[in-house]
Amino acid sequence: MSGKRVLGILGMVVIAALGLAGGALAQPIVGVPHDWQMNFPPAYTPVMEKVESLNDLLLVIISLICVFVLGLLLYAMWRFHAARNPVATTTTHNTVIEIAWTVVPILILVVIAIPSFRLLYYSDKAVDAAFTIKVTGNQWYWTYNYPDHGDFTVESRILPEADRVKQKPQMPRLLAVDEEMVVPAGTTVRIIGTAVGNAMHGWTVPGFGIKKTVIPGRLNEGWINVKEEGFYFGQCSQICGDNHSFMPIAVRVVSKDVFDKWVEQKKKAAGLAPATDVASVTAPANR
Repeated sequence: MSGKRVLGILGMVVIAALGLAGGALAQPIVGVPHDWQMNFPPAYTPVMEKVESLNDLLLVIISLICVFVLGLLLYAMWRFHAARNPVATTTTHNTVIEIAWTVVPILILVVIAIPSFRLLYYSDKAVDAAFTIKVTGNQWYWTYNYPDHGDFTVESRILPEADRVKQKPQMPRLLAVDEEMVVPAGTTVRIIGTAVGNAMHGWTVPGFGIKKTVIPGRLNEGWINVKEEGFYFGQCSQICGDNHSFMPIAVRVVSKDVFDKWVEQKKKAAGLAPATDVASVTAPANR
């Protein structure tokens, strides 16, 4: 084999490797737990951003309550010590204090309730969703239906460790799946969830701020809008049986062009008719 031919083959190998590396970089592993991680994961959706905001408000409120209660305890220990008060007080009622410790907690609960209910309603119903994905919890894997794209189905099962090492070594252990749920970036997607069998499951992706309990015979709704492309992971959050810990959730967020191509491939594999831009009309009746 000539030297030029060898160099050509090596050049093609390098280009292919760079292409694979570029593809890997285009789809980074984003939403995955890390060692020694504390607090919430980063917020990848508007819902999770509001969850963090509410958490910060609650942290301020509970910190002020703890400081206030600690101050009262220290004051009581100092002011009413036996050495300072050898004769115990006989006071049994104080109208001002009794009104205060009734009204103030009510006001605190109102301050907490208003943003809490706003967040619940905000995360519950999708506004102007581009399309819907139906999530079904099975024993023990996930099924994703795309009813607005021909209603094809994607079954998502955990990859055994040996298969993960061979097929997807870059994926995290116990979170890698054979088929991810695929959504386009920057798009509002309605998620409706249900389950089959006799067990409830929890479709939970922490970085998305979504935790939907899917129940047989019932539909629950939520939504996501992920800004950045990449792989995101979660797990079933309900104790649904002996394989509960082997129900990972993997979401692949891609560009809209890549998503459209992926949809066409899935529709073709499912034997569904390709989309057409020609509207069907009823032929006029013969006169």
